[in-house]
Amino acid sequence: MDTQTALFQQHRPRLFGLAYRMLGSPSDAEDVLHDAWLRWHAQDTTVLDDPEAWLVTVTTRLALDRLRRAKTEREHYTGPWLPEPLVADADHPEAELERGETLTLSFLLLLERLSPEERAAFLLYEVFDYSHAEVAAILGIAEDACRQRVHRAKTRLREGRPRFSVDAPTKQRMLQRFMTAMKTPDLESLRALFAEDAISIADGGGVVRAVLRPLQGADRLARLYMQIGTRFYSHPEVHFSVATLNGEPVLLAWAQETLVSATWIECEGDRITATLALRHPAKLARLAAVTKSRLPASLH
Repeated sequence: MDTQTALFQQHRPRLFGLAYRMLGSPSDAEDVLHDAWLRWHAQDTTVLDDPEAWLVTVTTRLALDRLRRAKTEREHYTGPWLPEPLVADADHPEAELERGETLTLSFLLLLERLSPEERAAFLLYEVFDYSHAEVAAILGIAEDACRQRVHRAKTRLREGRPRFSVDAPTKQRMLQRFMTAMKTPDLESLRALFAEDAISIADGGGVVRAVLRPLQGADRLARLYMQIGTRFYSHPEVHFSVATLNGEPVLLAWAQETLVSATWIECEGDRITATLALRHPAKLARLAAVTKSRLPASLH
């Protein structure tokens, strides 16, 4: 491996971590890194004082351009949009992508509250530990403007953060209870799972049936999942598995060989406060392609 390639590979985990958090899509992040690599390959690296700074700047600006286009596209998206989860492997080692809690689906969804510029400034400063001066240089703005963007981002994110942080084992136990309730649906049992102000968000992309707006309230969620459980999840050909994606447990529902949903939850005590259900077939197909081989044979 030549020196130029070795340098790029050395910084690749950080560059991918940044691009993925900016875009919420592994494939889009890979496209950004491909474009960054082409520019890096054409660059005379011997004249660079700080190769990492050059790479981070190029990756950030490419991701910003792509995110601006994506924001426009998502305005016309059918129903809620959810980020695509990341499956850790040799190319995407989650342990090396800086602070793991900022990989959770709920946090990536929270970042959607920000403008592309605020998102970049916040991630560079808060997650990747660059100074205000360094972030300002990367974004090509004044340092005061950078401080303002980071401050606005923090304020917006603070308003939407979960009230309590629940560890992964607790979420996994709640997912198991949720799975049991879905296999043998009973309205009272389902109702007991949800907090009074629980919310459900589902991404079907207009391709499959899914609630087109976030649904809120324990009674409404219980009736929704009662209907889903009765019509589909209680079917003998449907089976579940619990995996870990983006650092959190997720409930995967399979209809024979096909992955039909991936559901994350937020909890407060022994109640579910939010469900995030990914049902878009294209997103699930990409996810299934890399998760199937890692599950026990009995699950698929």
